Amino acid sequence: MMTNLFSTFDPTSSLLHLPLNWLSTSIGLFMLPIMFWLMPTRSSMLWNMLLSYLNKEFKMLLTNNKNLGSTFMFLSLLTFIMFNNFMGLFPYIFTSSSHLTFTLTFAMIMWLTFMLYGWTSNTQHMFAHLVPQGTPPILMPFMVCIETISNVIRPITLSVRLAANMIAGHLLLTLLGNTGPMMLNSMFLMQILITTQIMLLLLETAVSLIQSYVFAVLTTLYSSEVN
Repeated sequence: MMTNLFSTFDPTSSLLHLPLNWLSTSIGLFMLPIMFWLMPTRSSMLWNMLLSYLNKEFKMLLTNNKNLGSTFMFLSLLTFIMFNNFMGLFPYIFTSSSHLTFTLTFAMIMWLTFMLYGWTSNTQHMFAHLVPQGTPPILMPFMVCIETISNVIRPITLSVRLAANMIAGHLLLTLLGNTGPMMLNSMFLMQILITTQIMLLLLETAVSLIQSYVFAVLTTLYSSEVN
């Protein structure tokens, strides 16, 4: 039962026993209409309004960063993760963001980039960040250890948060879907089950959007601490 339950998260579950399911990360680019790139439509205008709002919010988080276009990287990261989270809600589409291979790759690359840039360019600031202002001298060695551990586990917390939230909702939907054949004799129970699945699907849609936003915002905050 557990093997069948987690088989939806198996990246090699294909006819050729190859990891072809990872192609789902780019399937959304093939579904966009051609007119989306050629002329402004209502959907593109709505998307541009959303991006402009997020751009302003990320600029507020990056108050000390004077580099123009620095928010483009975080907007691209948010868009890519949000798209993969949302595509995973459709049947027979592989949810790549539910794997640590996917999430840890982005988190580790971003974290290593920030750490290398911070320790090479702003070494004094990085050392000062290990001891918060107003810390008693007797607690400074402990605060250095705590801050070091918290910095090291940041990519793990980023990746596990996204993967765990995506796995939890999909497991609930799978469990409810497996109980459907046992309720065919009762129409009332079937209606309750379908209503519950619809509500859970709406919740998963919100989670897929929120988790991508949380991932991008936390990454932006980590980068603002380096500068």
